[in-house]
Amino acid sequence: MYGNTDSVKIKNPKTAFYFSTIPGLGQLYNGKIIKAILFVSLEYAAYDAWSRNKYIFNNYDSGDYKSKKKRYLEKRNKYAWWMAFIYVYGMLDAVVDAHLSNFNELMESSIENQSKEEN
Repeated sequence: MYGNTDSVKIKNPKTAFYFSTIPGLGQLYNGKIIKAILFVSLEYAAYDAWSRNKYIFNNYDSGDYKSKKKRYLEKRNKYAWWMAFIYVYGMLDAVVDAHLSNFNELMESSIENQSKEEN
């Protein structure tokens, strides 16, 4: 349809969405390995921080901690929101990358060739 675009390079946004339900897999589907590693690392870091603050909050009375108990509750909640944000952002990123998978080939082809092929 648009020049010599290989149909294997065109990614299906719906498939990218399904893969992205597991952090990083949508980016791997789109061939973005560094992005996949970044999203998995960010998700893990947010989960780890959430888990540590949850543990401290739940076991506050049995330890000697620097901050007040309420502060660990706030930090736990903050990292829970970060986990959700990173997760949703990763899904949106995978879908957008799939939509734009043939963008470079489309922009490199001439408009005259596209008009002739459509007619």
